[in-house]
Amino acid sequence: MDTIKEHQRFCDREFTAQDVLMIREIVQTCKGLSRLELAHTVCELLDWKRPGGGLKARECRDLLDRLESQGILRLPEKKSNGSKTVVKRTVAAATEHSLSAFTGSVEDYLPLQVELVQNKRQRQLFRELVSQYHYLGYAMPYGARLQYLVYVDRPSREVVGCVQFSSPAWRIKVRDQWIGWDDANRKLRLQHVVNNSRFLVLARVDNLASKMLSGVMRHLRVDWPRQYGVEPWLVETMVDRQRFHGGCYRAANFQEIGQTSGRGRMDRTHQRHGAEIKTVLLYPLVKHVKRKLAAGGER
Repeated sequence: MDTIKEHQRFCDREFTAQDVLMIREIVQTCKGLSRLELAHTVCELLDWKRPGGGLKARECRDLLDRLESQGILRLPEKKSNGSKTVVKRTVAAATEHSLSAFTGSVEDYLPLQVELVQNKRQRQLFRELVSQYHYLGYAMPYGARLQYLVYVDRPSREVVGCVQFSSPAWRIKVRDQWIGWDDANRKLRLQHVVNNSRFLVLARVDNLASKMLSGVMRHLRVDWPRQYGVEPWLVETMVDRQRFHGGCYRAANFQEIGQTSGRGRMDRTHQRHGAEIKTVLLYPLVKHVKRKLAAGGER
């Protein structure tokens, strides 16, 4: 790879050498993503958006092509599905599913079976369940993502939960303060943070939610590096405090560190300040996680 220049100016924006280094690292570590997904991920992480809040994905794809032509990075092969139709990000449920009738204690159903979503049938089932039962519905996440279906095998095999992990939020004030991040270190090490962006429990079984989280987290430690080539160090999640207490996260040893401002990712003019305040909870996957994230390793 060629040496990175001091800066790159593109579409009236100046990208520092550190910005370009982060872009190259994203491309290298997120090898499972398409060019479009990489563009969306870079835009989110660099906060490169239009005045209305939309991501500058088209411009970013051109920037990635330019960086590749300069020998700074190597992009994945272009993919084509043979259609120019734009696929909507929000997906409606095509089939109605019934909630599980299982009740009682989770001890009656152990061990839980965690299944990584990998094929068309699994993806369709995950989308339909989340679309039908999660209050946010299903939205196709840009960037890195892994999805899991959680099953019980007795008295019959049945799906009882859905869990999704995706790329982290670019900025969360309380998280960044908790870690001790400045802008430079956040850009360099944000890829080691994973966001638990969907969590759905489909059975009224005591302690099922916390057991699901614990089980899925063990798989995440192995599956995320295998898929994206980067070790996850910290899991974050944000719980709508007007809807949920977040007790299952606390039972699974997540730590509450504070609350968001309520603005949301796209509120650039602060018009929605305090509108959707969420509780921020974190789960370290490694020892000395603050030190590793703030300084890149133990001292």
